[in-house]
Order: sequence, then C-alpha cells, then structure tokens
Amino acid sequence: MNIDSDIEAIAPQTPLKSDMVGNYPLVTVSMPAFNAEKYIGEAIESILNQTYKNFELIIVDDGSTDGTRKIIERYSDPRIIKIFSDVNRSLITTRNHIVSIAKGKYLAFLDADDKALPNRLELQVEFLESGLADLCGADHLTLNQSTGILKQSKQRHTDSDIKALLTICSPLCNPAVMGKTEIFRLLPYKNTYLHAEDYCLWTEIALAGYRFANLKKNLIIYRLHSTQTSVNHFQAARAVFSNAQESYLRRIQIPVDCLPRPMNFSERISTGLNFMKLINQKIPNISIGANCELYARFQFRGNGLLTPFTRIERLIVATCATMLGHYGRL
Repeated sequence: MNIDSDIEAIAPQTPLKSDMVGNYPLVTVSMPAFNAEKYIGEAIESILNQTYKNFELIIVDDGSTDGTRKIIERYSDPRIIKIFSDVNRSLITTRNHIVSIAKGKYLAFLDADDKALPNRLELQVEFLESGLADLCGADHLTLNQSTGILKQSKQRHTDSDIKALLTICSPLCNPAVMGKTEIFRLLPYKNTYLHAEDYCLWTEIALAGYRFANLKKNLIIYRLHSTQTSVNHFQAARAVFSNAQESYLRRIQIPVDCLPRPMNFSERISTGLNFMKLINQKIPNISIGANCELYARFQFRGNGLLTPFTRIERLIVATCATMLGHYGRL
C-alpha cells in the first residue's frame, strides 16, 4: 500500500473475527515514532498486552535515523499497521495522517516513548461507550528516566474543570487520551501550533462544544527524558501556548487583560476576582479545587511567612467562585 512516493506501508493481515466489530476494530491506537529505539519496543508491547483486544495499532516511523524501523519490523501481530517514511515530516503531519487512515470509532494516543498500563483501552472504551464524554484522558504516572522516580499526576476529572483549566494549562495528558475519531478528523492538528499542538487542539475541541473527562485511574506511564520534544523546544512551545491561551480567553469572552498571572494583592483583588467571576459564569460547576488552581496563578510563589494567608485567600476566593458557578450568585 503506497501512501506516497517515499512512504512505505505494510498492510496487516486480516484480524480474527472475534477481534472485529462490523469488520473494523473499535479502537485505533496512534503511535508516531522518531528516533525512539530506546523505548518503542516497550510501548508496542504495552498495547499488544492490553486486556481489550479489538484494536488496530498504526505505527508511523517518521524518518528515524536510528534503529527504530528495525524494531518495528520485528513485530508480526496482524493488528499492527506499519508505515515508514524516508524523510521526517513532523509530528503534526504524522498524527494527522494516522487519523486520516484510522478505521476505529475511537482514536487512542500513545507516544513511542510511553507505556500503556494493561487495562487502559478497556476502561476508556467502557467509559466512552457509556456516552458520558466525547474524549477522555486519565490519571497517569510520570517516570523520570534519569532518576527512575515515579510521580503521581494531579488531574482534574470533570468537563467543567478541564475547560476552565485550559485558561492556564493543558489539563489533559496527550498520550493518555482516547476520543471519537470523528473529532480529530473535524479538528486536525494545525502546523501553526508547532510544539504546543496538543494544548491548541484541546482548546479547539472545547470551543466546539465536545465533552471532556479524565478517568480517576492511572492508565499510562509518561516518560520524561532529555531527548523528548517538549524538553528541547520548551521556549518555542511557550510562545505558541501564550498565543493560543489568549485566543481561548477571547473566544470564551473573557478580556485578555484578565489573563491569570502573578499580581500584587490590590491588583488581584480587582483583576483576579473579575476573572474568577467571569470564568465561573461562562463555565458552571467548576470545583473548589480547580478554582484554587486558577486563582493561584494570580499569586506569587514563595511568600514565606505570608504563605498561610495566601492559601486562606485562595480558598475563600475559590469557594465563593464555586458557589457563584453553582447558584449564579455569590
């Protein structure tokens, strides 16, 4: 199967009927790879060993110059679709290409340097099939490759909290996400959002009215290492993030001058409180915990002896803002 002049695709054998629904897998797992020879074997194995079996795994080697391709070629599982490019086309192009050929009703992401825990697909399929959301991430463990330390993520789980936190951060861990494939076809990654493409995509999906969730269970191990894109392009990603953040605020009709950022007490009592009021009017049912995270962005870190007072201030503001969002009044 030829995708174009310099991409070779190896079509999978026909999966067993017991692994099929309507002759198609229910889930497509997207795995772009570039110079991932150290970790990709473990990533592939973590998908093949899932308790849920009705999936296809599309692996695209995006012009790797190390041994990534040889490792991919070792696998003969009929659920794997292998695509090889002789040139590096970029992560965004690769992800969008996978979406364009996906057969599954749902698309699950997993980067080639991460690892899915055994029941990841099963639990996310069960949740999405319930109709409670259109797209879901999950709690996860972060592995610092240099120290070997595993750290528990701190996620917010409801649609309201996730959409609110998009004003200050990316509240979804991309390689832990599964969602309806139709969403990613309608709203593809944009090349103008290079190095912060995940955050920018989540804002577009939120603005389109789709529903988010994070499952309250660790479903992947997210690996931190010195060669990953997020480390090597941090400054470029930060600039793109800032532009997208301002765009998101404008499109949910919150003035950009309310952008959460550290301010002295008198400034945040005016600007910060105005933001908290507006965000809870625009997005009802934000939790007290998420409102604390939002208001914390208006406070400085390292307050020394004043720290207990800033925490009390944060809790009071967050509680009042949550009441506003639930009842429409302070």
